[in-house]
Amino acid sequence: MTAPIRTLDDRIRPSDTPDSPLDTQEYFINMGPQHPATHGVLRLMLKLDGETIREVIPVLGYIHRGIEKMGEAMTYRQFVHLTDRIDYLSALVNNWVVARGVEVATGTETNDRIEYIRTIFAEIERIQSHMLWWGVLGMDLGAFTPFLYGFRDRETLTDIFEETIGCRLTMNYIQPGGVMHDLHPNFVKRTKAALAYSKSKLHEYEELLSGNVILQERTRDVGILSAEDAVALGVTGPPLRASGVAYDLRKVEPYGVYDRVDFRTAVGSVGDCWDRYWVRVEEMRQSIHIVEQLIDNIPEGKTMLMKPAKKIVIPEGVYYNQMETARGILGMVLVSDGTSDKPYRIHLRSPNFNNLWALDAMSRGGRLGDLVANVSSLDLVVPDIDR
Repeated sequence: MTAPIRTLDDRIRPSDTPDSPLDTQEYFINMGPQHPATHGVLRLMLKLDGETIREVIPVLGYIHRGIEKMGEAMTYRQFVHLTDRIDYLSALVNNWVVARGVEVATGTETNDRIEYIRTIFAEIERIQSHMLWWGVLGMDLGAFTPFLYGFRDRETLTDIFEETIGCRLTMNYIQPGGVMHDLHPNFVKRTKAALAYSKSKLHEYEELLSGNVILQERTRDVGILSAEDAVALGVTGPPLRASGVAYDLRKVEPYGVYDRVDFRTAVGSVGDCWDRYWVRVEEMRQSIHIVEQLIDNIPEGKTMLMKPAKKIVIPEGVYYNQMETARGILGMVLVSDGTSDKPYRIHLRSPNFNNLWALDAMSRGGRLGDLVANVSSLDLVVPDIDR
């Protein structure tokens, strides 16, 4: 006589046979639209089998404002101020995408001073954005202290923006032909001090959070996104590089003065939440390094080479321009009829929209408890998704 031997795994894992006593039934629940971990007004419909995620279905439309349609009734200069209201943590790069798109389409040349200023501000903003993300990720995973530290430390950079630009968040400083006005006399001194401060805080971040056993358990081998899936879904920015694809527009299609500075592209190997965490922390270090190379070498010259009252008419055609924001590639399509100073059509290819759809591929087969880590590791800004 033989007795059947069953392991614990056999007992708890549902069988594929239809008459198994361990058969389960799938069901749907909503996460959001006002869930604290959705990083905005985002609704996720979850198809679950117990606590196992079978599918994540994002539902958009809760904060749609019709920004692209509004752009058809605005001049190119006027449209710039709407770009800082999509991904508000990358407002300056968003401005720059429009400005550079108009400059390329009209054949407008800028000078080194303008490009140095634009590049420096873009990298300071990248540091500031990643600091906020770092704090929010800590809070999402149950550690409230990083949230306070992240906001505290980014204030040193926000103060620099306010002093020169006059705004702290929704900035429209970069314009076609240059920037709105010149740097504040304290800019170089204050930026150097802020970089030194930020460097010391990165070491603090590593000690406080990176090596924390709970963070490691919540992020290692969780939410794995393969390089093949990332490319197929159009994922860009840190999530793409975390999956092992070394694609950064600042390297492969340099703009501004990125071709004059030395910096490394942070690339992961597994594509899990930990790699997405590590890539952003390393990007903060590289951004500091970029600004350090430029801050003492800002050339003299004008900061605006186009008359503010000039009517901008783009030759007839379709134009595309793209740049690397803190969350990935922001692309802009301009369609001009060649007669109006307003675009016939304007469309934005936002990084957050494509990155969001990776959430399903990352989460399938994982546990419900890991979904918050997956969402947080993507660093989504919902107004950029739902324009």
